[in-house]
Amino acid sequence: MKAVVIHAARDLRLEDWDMAAIGAGQVGIAIAAGGICGSDLHYYQHGGFGAVRLREPMVLGHEVAGTVSAVGSGVAGLKSGDRVAVSPSLPCNRCEYCLKGQQNQCFDMRFYGSAMRMPHVHGAFRQQLVADASQCHQLADSTTFAEGAFAEPLAVTLHAVNRAGSMLNKRVLVTGSGPIGALCILAARAHGAREIVVTDIHDAPLAYADAVGADRTINVATSAEQLAEYAVGKGSFDVMFECSGNAAALTTGINVLRPRSVLIQLGLGGEMSLPQNLVVSKEIEIRGSFRFHEEFALAVDLINQRRVDVNPLLTDTFGIDDAVAAFEAAGDRSRTMKVQLAFS
Repeated sequence: MKAVVIHAARDLRLEDWDMAAIGAGQVGIAIAAGGICGSDLHYYQHGGFGAVRLREPMVLGHEVAGTVSAVGSGVAGLKSGDRVAVSPSLPCNRCEYCLKGQQNQCFDMRFYGSAMRMPHVHGAFRQQLVADASQCHQLADSTTFAEGAFAEPLAVTLHAVNRAGSMLNKRVLVTGSGPIGALCILAARAHGAREIVVTDIHDAPLAYADAVGADRTINVATSAEQLAEYAVGKGSFDVMFECSGNAAALTTGINVLRPRSVLIQLGLGGEMSLPQNLVVSKEIEIRGSFRFHEEFALAVDLINQRRVDVNPLLTDTFGIDDAVAAFEAAGDRSRTMKVQLAFS
């Protein structure tokens, strides 16, 4: 089979790859669609992110959907021909955090397409994948593979909503309108958010925020005064999802948060300073949000039931033979939101 393999920054290759044997409790999956994530882009553009660096060639990809092609012994509830979204998360379910129900913090996590451990955990950008049956969630007949491949990033934002608490009747600020920021709009709205304002420094990604239901979008590079309006009376927002990883977005967001509001940090960046006096005086709670676990099943259900529409966020689809062009396109925020690979 063919697999999309990263060797170093800007060294992405389509290679022949052996398919693993299917063991007990596992299924073989013919991958149909795979979304290029921000972490995939970091490996492609920079050879890693932060302290995480490529030390050996690695198959990329963790946002995938496909068709069950073979079923191992002991698997119930799945059969050949079933269409599934595949969770890239495989916790050990034995460590301290797994036993506390915090599988996203697993000590021995095996997450597709990750260079955090050595040997690296190969990803799912390949024509055939062997996965645990527990990772597979069935797609409705009406759900496309492209939609199913959105389950993983949607799960990230559903976990963020879970970390924030009740969204009912809340006024929400989303800073950074990339794929995760845009999906935060869908996740917050599905959980009862009253008003959602989205900021970015470019107009193109803000257009996608409009397309998935933002109440207002603000380009803070050209119209910062529009966001400043929300600072009146100690602030306007109950919840903030910071998706940019940018220190300026964090600071300006804190200025417009209400007292006793919640700030959820999803965007990854370097060391940041923040207006500590405002955090203290407004009693703002800052919470991190990392990956997901049970939220993946919810993401698939929301997509299957048409309670969220992810289709406006898909801008380009490339065949795997054009993987390099796909990654170049995915890195151009001026014209793309979510780029996917087609494997069949």
